[in-house]
Amino acid sequence: MTKTSHEADVAFIQALAELLREHDLTELQVKREYGEDDSLDVRVSRSQPAPVVAQAPTTMQIPAYAPAAGGGAPAPGANAEVGVEDPAQHPGAVTSPMVGTAYLQPEPGSDAFVKVGDSVTEGQTLLIVEAMKTMNHIPAPRAGTVKRILVEDASPVEYGTPLMILE
Repeated sequence: MTKTSHEADVAFIQALAELLREHDLTELQVKREYGEDDSLDVRVSRSQPAPVVAQAPTTMQIPAYAPAAGGGAPAPGANAEVGVEDPAQHPGAVTSPMVGTAYLQPEPGSDAFVKVGDSVTEGQTLLIVEAMKTMNHIPAPRAGTVKRILVEDASPVEYGTPLMILE
């Protein structure tokens, strides 16, 4: 019976993986209940190729925000050659924990939560990611200074999308 259950679980996971491919999803999480005190929790995910995920924010945002970072920041051209190509790999990157829409301010017309050059404390709200009509505050993982903002207000983000760089 265990072998049959195991084979059914493997088939179930393969079916989930196929759903990822067919619908171009990045992640699925399912809990399968077999009965009281018996369940299977499955999370199937795939990573996007780095150029697809990183290129859009890098190409669109670095020229817009790099000049505002101050005199100590390298020029946009130098940043592409010398700096980190994928902002998600930067040690100070704050990435999106979910798929949704990023908002840099608490409501339209109000001031942004943070600006480039602001000092932040651990736990301070950096921005909001709206997912399924729920506003999720994204806290600073540690204290630091906002060096770059990599998303625009009301822009769509995916799981793992770099949002900001803190140093």
